[in-house]
Amino acid sequence: MVLAIMCIGFFMSLLDGSIVNVAVPTLIDSLDASYDQVLWVIDGYLLVFSVLLITTGRLGDIFGYRRLYVIGIVGFTVASALCGLADSPGRLLAARALQGLAGALLFPQVISSILTIFPPRQRGRAFGLFGAIVGFAPVIGPVVGGFLLAHLSWRWIFFINVPIGIATALLALTFAPPMRSGRTHRLDLVGVALVTAGLSGIVFGLIEGERYDWGTIAGPISITSVVVAGVVLLVAFVLWQQRQQRQQRQRGQREEPLMPLALFRARNFAVGNWVGFVFQLGMIGIMFVLVLYLQMARGYSALETGLVVLPNAVLTAVGSAYAGRLSDKFGGKYVLMAGVTLLAVGLLVLVAMVGPTSSAWSLLPGLTIIGIAGGATFAPLQQATMDDVEPRLAGAASGVSSTTRQIGGVLGTAVLGALLSARLSSTLHSEAEKRAGRLPEQLRTRFIDDSAAAGQHFRPPTAPDGLTPAATRLYERVTSDTFATGFVGAMRTTFVACAVVLVAAALFCFLFGPGRKPTAETAPLE
Repeated sequence: MVLAIMCIGFFMSLLDGSIVNVAVPTLIDSLDASYDQVLWVIDGYLLVFSVLLITTGRLGDIFGYRRLYVIGIVGFTVASALCGLADSPGRLLAARALQGLAGALLFPQVISSILTIFPPRQRGRAFGLFGAIVGFAPVIGPVVGGFLLAHLSWRWIFFINVPIGIATALLALTFAPPMRSGRTHRLDLVGVALVTAGLSGIVFGLIEGERYDWGTIAGPISITSVVVAGVVLLVAFVLWQQRQQRQQRQRGQREEPLMPLALFRARNFAVGNWVGFVFQLGMIGIMFVLVLYLQMARGYSALETGLVVLPNAVLTAVGSAYAGRLSDKFGGKYVLMAGVTLLAVGLLVLVAMVGPTSSAWSLLPGLTIIGIAGGATFAPLQQATMDDVEPRLAGAASGVSSTTRQIGGVLGTAVLGALLSARLSSTLHSEAEKRAGRLPEQLRTRFIDDSAAAGQHFRPPTAPDGLTPAATRLYERVTSDTFATGFVGAMRTTFVACAVVLVAAALFCFLFGPGRKPTAETAPLE
């Protein structure tokens, strides 16, 4: 019962990280938002969520896991209502940031609760369900979003969380016991400030770099300076952690760093975090790009888009359910390597089969491979990463590894968004020059300029005012063909880049050590 209650909130937080993707075109039109603003609505949630996981995990140790979970659920419910009521991009972004904060509050409490209430011999099954949700929620998001957009409005992708959140909070207060780690902890506020500011600077620079042409933002502040400042702050964070640990040892105190650096002396943990970061970097943008292709280039509705990716979601869930068993039998390292490699293969199949006029059936082979492979990644990655971590550091290790992967996903969205936009502007300009001769001479220059500019908004340009109905239809037909062809070219480049990153992640798996043999019982956490 407690596991089910905890997983409901966990599922909601992950679902909202992806459900907005399918509503990108609707948000642009309904709120008169730019693509940059909508990208921040997506990445703002992920950024706040990601950078606070270590901190909120420590807060759970201090104040109790159930208490933090309930606070997170209530906050998430209120933030969802505010998202649904937002009438401008700025208000929606503020509400999404609050959602990210609430999601970060509840997320680590799920892992801590599993470790607290389940004996070692039952934790494998509990984390199996946990892994299935990790694989299933991000993919099912577009399906749920498409259904709600087709039958209600974009606001209901947020309003639907309200009754679920209220029910979950009541169930948690009724059935979940008060849970603590059994130890007192202190919160490293300086460490929190350094790591949050550092990660925020890097991600802001990557997301906003294209908008500012990778140059000046205002006065002496540039994209480069913001990114460099973020890197410097992260270095300062590591140095601060070293100083804190050294001083605490000298005073004979128990070490209470925000991120115990001893974790990275465990080979598999260090390698697993790097593999997880690179994997998320290459994986996170796949569904985002595919949704844009289906809706903008092929004209699918939100619901149709969701139905196209539904088989992928089902296969991901099924694969996640069995990946843990395969990892126990063959080793997480090898299952993970096979899964990540298959993901790259699935992307290359999509590249080979997708076209400006492709049907949904032509996407099915690639999506099938991606669905199966995606389901075979989380459980073996978790197993290989945590294999040689000391039991007393397991909680901190979970927080650090989750943060690393989430940040990889945020950076991946930013980098792939910038790559897609830059490549799309180039391909649209080239395709527009080829097709300009089909239009009257007085429209050709504007057509070429508008087509190239469409790369910044990810949608075809509209016909100029004052044209006859026949001329308008001709202009729209030519722009539609141009956009579809140009988008496919840009998408192929983006997917090949993702495949290269995933192959790199698979190769890094060779760095994993042999690890320990799985056993029925493990030492309990302190």
